[in-house]
Amino acid sequence: MSRSKPAKRPAVRSARAWSFPEPVRGELDNGLTTLAYHLPGQHVVSVRLAVPLPLTREPHRIEGVGTLMARTLDEGTTRWSAEQMAELLERRGVALGAGVGERGFVVELDVARRRLPDALDLLRQALSEPAFGEAEVRRNVRARLSDIEQELASPGQRAAIEFIRRYYPATSRLSRPTGGTAASVSDITSADLADYHRATLGPVGGTVVVAGDLSEVDVERELETGLGAWQDPPQRHAPETVATVGRDTASGGIVLVDRPGAVQSELYLGCPGPGRDVDGGWAPYPVLSFLIGGAPQARLDARLREEKGYTYGMRCGFRPRVGAGLFVTSGAVRADATAPALGDTLDILRAARDGFSDEETRSGVDFLCETAPGRYATADAVADEAISRALEGLDTQHTTQTLRQMRELTPKRLRRAYRAYVADDDAQWTIVVVGDGERIGPGLAGLAADRGLGPVRVLER
Repeated sequence: MSRSKPAKRPAVRSARAWSFPEPVRGELDNGLTTLAYHLPGQHVVSVRLAVPLPLTREPHRIEGVGTLMARTLDEGTTRWSAEQMAELLERRGVALGAGVGERGFVVELDVARRRLPDALDLLRQALSEPAFGEAEVRRNVRARLSDIEQELASPGQRAAIEFIRRYYPATSRLSRPTGGTAASVSDITSADLADYHRATLGPVGGTVVVAGDLSEVDVERELETGLGAWQDPPQRHAPETVATVGRDTASGGIVLVDRPGAVQSELYLGCPGPGRDVDGGWAPYPVLSFLIGGAPQARLDARLREEKGYTYGMRCGFRPRVGAGLFVTSGAVRADATAPALGDTLDILRAARDGFSDEETRSGVDFLCETAPGRYATADAVADEAISRALEGLDTQHTTQTLRQMRELTPKRLRRAYRAYVADDDAQWTIVVVGDGERIGPGLAGLAADRGLGPVRVLER
């Protein structure tokens, strides 16, 4: 009996370099820039609209007014009550939400393609004719105050709040939460929202992204019909971009937010990092984030979770900001291992200055490059990326360029990029720990003394 020969194993070729879809660009008569991404088969269309609006435009006494404006925008117009607006959105299958960030105001809208005209019309009404009813505003104020209580009760969020307060100068808006504090939010009124809306929100300088299967859609006509009547209010003053300013040096020491009885401690430490327009390109920094603390097999988890059992997971990442970025590492560890875990974290971050192997470099590059088609496979992901880059003054060709530059990275290039921002000095870090002060304080004080980190400052919860 003859035996058949085993089939020859086929050669596996490397995937072709992926490129972000090219948009069709345009501009409406009202000054709104348009970007249309045709994605065959994506029959739920994602619309993203952004208006540059730095947080510095918020009056100090009512910081958080932008967040409340965004939350209340679709809760009634001059034509529809809050209940009627909600019913119209639901019956037309429109998912609509808005928010604000460091750079500006963003609206997210998703709808079936055949309902796009209705959705754009409702969006225009929300943008240009919001009612800001007193009852709706007060309800959102109460909701935001509840959010603030929850943020202060969450160890991770409490650590982040204290970090920005320590890292940024007190004069910087970024030293306070985007959504405001209890003191600034509690007195915000309907009139405050209306005044802020008239002074800040308009189409000039803004961008709208439409992503989805647009084969049967005249996007330019639909946008002009739906949003063209939205005009800049006479009171609006176009905002200027305000660069982010961090501290020239670390704030010194460790801030310990006392949380009696906590069985875990939240670690949060950071230092200056690059912006997305950094000399030499942004490509090394997502790879560095991945290799050090972006995955279960990264260096932080390999030691702190797998080897030592201190944590369920630690993460780190470079965060681009306007003008100057951040490099942040955070995670929760066992209370009894707080000081050793912080010491090991500092050791790992310092050791990364010595560089990465060829194998590590290739694994990080391959993961980020080969998974890019999956990360941007849906209309909402494409629209989100496009609107984020637009608020940074970039476009999605920057995303394509970054991925291409990643493929050319070498261990030497990664090492040079990391050393440009992360110094060989533990005292460079701004460090916040949230945990049981009585239990973990002595260990942290010993660590700080051994490493020259400065004093441990204890804050009440």
